[in-house]
Amino acid sequence: MTYLTLLDALALLLLVCAPMGHAGVVEDFNHAERCKDSLFMGTPPRGYLSTSLKKICQRYENKPRYATLYDPQKHIPIYSAYTFKKSDGEKRVDFPWMYEPQLSSEKGSSNMEPFPQTHMHMNFEDTQAVLEDFADVDRYERGQLNPDQHQEDPIDKAATYTLTNVVPQVREFNTGSWAKHEERIRLRLNNYCRGKAYIVTGVTTSGNMIRRDNLDRVAIPQYMWSAYCCADFDHNAPYFVRYKFPVYGVYALNDHIGNQVIELPLKNLEKFLKSKMNVDKNFQIFYNDCVAES
Repeated sequence: MTYLTLLDALALLLLVCAPMGHAGVVEDFNHAERCKDSLFMGTPPRGYLSTSLKKICQRYENKPRYATLYDPQKHIPIYSAYTFKKSDGEKRVDFPWMYEPQLSSEKGSSNMEPFPQTHMHMNFEDTQAVLEDFADVDRYERGQLNPDQHQEDPIDKAATYTLTNVVPQVREFNTGSWAKHEERIRLRLNNYCRGKAYIVTGVTTSGNMIRRDNLDRVAIPQYMWSAYCCADFDHNAPYFVRYKFPVYGVYALNDHIGNQVIELPLKNLEKFLKSKMNVDKNFQIFYNDCVAES
């Protein structure tokens, strides 16, 4: 082997091995192993101003599943971005709830892991929600941003059961208007999206918190929002559906009353969110507003 081919072989080895380190908490979704596959054109939403938010390449069984922007101070995800998989809508609830080891320690596993049976070290509670935060809360349920009904493979479904993908949703809202919204989008994309569909679902907050042991523990979303992007869709779909492609959005109040889901164009959703979140004027959910570059 010549000196040149030896260097080439070394470069190839580094190329193959490097992605394994880019999982769990990452500097940039674009550089993480296949995490960018969850994002339209490999590009995450832009314009968030906070510097304390953590990018999580949600990795389960050694494979990236979706991307989450997480707030380790409020102990909730700000959004989860995922690719929609055509599914029968079955909801599985027999998976163990998991947490993200790397939020607490850079030496932690790059895979999400089931909560241990024993008490967790305080380091974990400092950086993320734990099961005890939801144990004695009757009004709120664990609402997934990337819902298992939008995934088909059992392993992809299992990966949605991490508290880094969960926010407190008012029970009536979670099982009512928001559940109907998730089913409506599932059927719409099942029937009319021909190519890959990307979804980003997130929250806005207003300062209300779930408290435990006299401490503010988990931020309660004021609004839930979501948007999908499907550049390759059925142009022969009925007009009442077709005008909601390639991209459309929703928002809803996370409350037991007045929680109807409002559907609206992407630009209108972004305008609404700019008034509710710490983002700049260039806030954008999908790269190029879901217009694929030719």
